Amino acid sequence: MSETHPVAEADLHAYADGLLDEAARSRVEAHLAEHPEAARMVADWQAQNDGLRNAFAGYATTRPSDLQLVAGAKTASPPHRLAMVAATVLVFSLGGLAGHFGPQIFGKPTPQTAIEALPQEARNAYLIYASEVRHPVEVFADQEAHLATWLGKRLSIDDMKVPNLQTLGFKLVGGRLLPVADKPGAMFMYENETGQRITVLVGRNEDNRETSFRFASAENVETFYWIDGALGYAVTGDIPRDLLQQIAEECYRQFPT
Repeated sequence: MSETHPVAEADLHAYADGLLDEAARSRVEAHLAEHPEAARMVADWQAQNDGLRNAFAGYATTRPSDLQLVAGAKTASPPHRLAMVAATVLVFSLGGLAGHFGPQIFGKPTPQTAIEALPQEARNAYLIYASEVRHPVEVFADQEAHLATWLGKRLSIDDMKVPNLQTLGFKLVGGRLLPVADKPGAMFMYENETGQRITVLVGRNEDNRETSFRFASAENVETFYWIDGALGYAVTGDIPRDLLQQIAEECYRQFPT
């Protein structure tokens, strides 16, 4: 059967989000009945929407709060980096506090600074893309050099490096460009042999004058994040906290200063 009014991808997104009127919805449903692949894609989008709503439903009335676990000097010179890596041990040893304050961090309705926005945006990116089967990234691992060059240019990082986490059991899936605090940001995705995925987010904030390590937790998703000069980093995953610590430390060693 030919379609008088072709259904565009924007129509499919609007259908998944429940934004169509009855006539448009009927037209899209007829299209989906004839195109099983499109129907599966829309079902995936609807499942992602439900997952995001369920993930954040518990934090709607949480009082905004924050916890700075470790704060360093205003600038991060190379001699300080080993001390900062060592500070991650303190962050994770305070896991009980982090578990208590983490949901409050994610519950902030209107983050005002990059360090406040970073963990929630990292978690959002993880929830949206880590479960994606066909299109988890824009550029896959077989084009790693191009990925580093492309994202480095967009973030104004001359020596952008894609962390190698194979010694910790995670291989690069690829990466994508996405907004972080309303500016271009980068996301790298990794996967282990059992299919568990983690994401590493990089964002730029030229106004930053603080270097700090922080930890946030909500549901089973945990994020370790830090600001180093004008760049912010976040490692997110549904993995044991000690492994997340090792991954964050390794990323910190490999990212440019």
